[in-house]
Amino acid sequence: MTLTVTEVSKKNSPLRTILFAGLTAGVLDILAAFISAYIVNGVTPDRVLRFVASGIFGREALSGGTGMALWGLLFHFMIATIFAAFFYLVYPMLKVNAKNVVLVGLIYGIFVWLVMNQLVVELSNTPSQPFKLAGALRGTIILMLFVGLPIALIVHRYRKKV
Repeated sequence: MTLTVTEVSKKNSPLRTILFAGLTAGVLDILAAFISAYIVNGVTPDRVLRFVASGIFGREALSGGTGMALWGLLFHFMIATIFAAFFYLVYPMLKVNAKNVVLVGLIYGIFVWLVMNQLVVELSNTPSQPFKLAGALRGTIILMLFVGLPIALIVHRYRKKV
């Protein structure tokens, strides 16, 4: 069975768009985090996910097993989806057109980094980490390219069809 363009566009909805944007950004971001953490510090993916889980569970998550890693994965995708939903809601106020959606997405990635590092992490139970400029720049670039940009492009594409 094949779907026509009309049938596909009927299946588009705000919820589907938000979930697709959140899932896409979540996958790209976590893969970039896994690769970056391994290359820079030799940290394995399960340790990255347990670190995410420590935002709720504190230091005990760091020594947890697969269960804690799964919690971290769930929290990661929830956060990505929340950022996608927020962008979806503010998008109409941005007056974005095809010429600047990429720039807006990159700027949104910087916003995401600021919110995560200055608000979410600070209010969480995650063990504090010393500030390192190289790490901050790497994290910002990852969020610009793999969170802000895909969310902006997906939301823009959906909104353009509506």
